[in-house]
Amino acid sequence: MTGISERLLSIICCPACKSDLDYDKKNSRLSCKGCKKVYEIKDGIPVLLT
Repeated sequence: MTGISERLLSIICCPACKSDLDYDKKNSRLSCKGCKKVYEIKDGIPVLLT
């Protein structure tokens, strides 16, 4: 699995600023709408460690 579920996207937020995250399916990453940090997705799991 390379994607991320819609259910997970609806409940997670940026660990740095608590803003919503945008899913970039093409590049398999999440980007924060607030602080603009980018988080990779590995094997369907967002890596939200800062």
